[in-house]
Amino acid sequence: MSTLAIHNGRVIDPALGRDGIADVVIVDGRIARVGPNEGDAVVEAERIDATGLVVAPGFVDLHTHLREPGFEYKETIATGTAAAARGGFTTVCAMPNTSPPLDSRAAVESVLREADASARVRVLPIGCITHGRAGKELAPAGELAGAGVVALSDDGDAVADPSLMRHALEYSTRFHLPIAQHCEDPRLVRDGQMHEGWVATRLGLRGRPASAEETFVARDIALAELTGAHLHICHVSTAGSVALIRAARERGAHVTTEVTPHHLTLTHEEVAFGASYAELRYNTDAKVNPPLREERDLEALIAALRDGVIDCIATDHAPHATSDKEIEFDLAAAGISGLETAFGLCMRLVHAGQVDLPTLIERLTVGPATAWGLDRRPGLEGLGTLAPGAVGDVVLLDPAAEWTVDPAAFASRGRNTPLAGATLRGFVAATIFGGNIVHQTERAVAL
Repeated sequence: MSTLAIHNGRVIDPALGRDGIADVVIVDGRIARVGPNEGDAVVEAERIDATGLVVAPGFVDLHTHLREPGFEYKETIATGTAAAARGGFTTVCAMPNTSPPLDSRAAVESVLREADASARVRVLPIGCITHGRAGKELAPAGELAGAGVVALSDDGDAVADPSLMRHALEYSTRFHLPIAQHCEDPRLVRDGQMHEGWVATRLGLRGRPASAEETFVARDIALAELTGAHLHICHVSTAGSVALIRAARERGAHVTTEVTPHHLTLTHEEVAFGASYAELRYNTDAKVNPPLREERDLEALIAALRDGVIDCIATDHAPHATSDKEIEFDLAAAGISGLETAFGLCMRLVHAGQVDLPTLIERLTVGPATAWGLDRRPGLEGLGTLAPGAVGDVVLLDPAAEWTVDPAAFASRGRNTPLAGATLRGFVAATIFGGNIVHQTERAVAL
């Protein structure tokens, strides 16, 4: 038997209501025991001293772009999951905007084979809603479910046809798969480059209005209520969307949602201004879809995250090559490489007193796991918790440690982040996947 004992950390497991000093013992890839001095009873074990660190379940990301197959110059499964491990993520759900897209059993199985060969952490594929993500005809959901997908999404291309979206939702109920929708009306955001507001006007850029998101959120909630299907709204970004989701959940609609670290902490001003308002720029590293919004949107998102209207935090990790970003703003790709900065960026909310640490950990662990029912899938029982018998996925965190973001040091091939040079307070000291240490720093040392 292989045994790993983590000693004397502050164990925070929101699913079980645990918050206190304890040891965590992992045997043969599963949580065996959690409690004070439990590690001392183990005779032969690999050991980690977690004194002064927080010990929590491994993070779960419902929205990751691994780019492989087809765009390996941006990212590979190997590099993307190495970045995930550095960020504390032990499970990542891979979006289907690959080439070929994940709209067939063969495409899904190819990703799973590569993940078995090269992934540092668990990869769960997401299948397409429509063939080729073209929004014309439904992909074979049953075939995709049989291949092992955990959700269906056309990712950055919203299913614009309301009739097709209704049928997609109806079809998904047969296989108990969530439909994860990028809610932006393509007719309202056509040629839009950033949030429609005063910064866009100052830069002379066409905007993407908040109403483009909110109209599709309202439409898709209505269709989900009509069909009884599970709708998951990706990367919610506006106060209006939050109000619609809140009302839908109060009515009992099966609607879940995620928010990204950058939509919780950054505004559209990031596109135009550096350290001071004296510097004007067109920062393509802050170009993302949906775009960074306004302060009032951040306030609504944080409140919804705090009270559980937003189920989880997802990175929308979108790595790009330098050539995709260091070009004219209108031509630059949208997206942020976010796996390695997610925890430190979210800790801004904790240090500002806007969210407490157990709540943040809940939205990164059991929140996403239960939102999609991942913890009920065979082999993943207990995902997002440290309950005995659960998968041995653990993260060790230093909430107070300061570090400077250096994109050149990323494990990801994507260096595209607006946080370059920023100081973050909150650090991932070690990541354990299935009882094996896949990332470790000097803050989490072997005994």
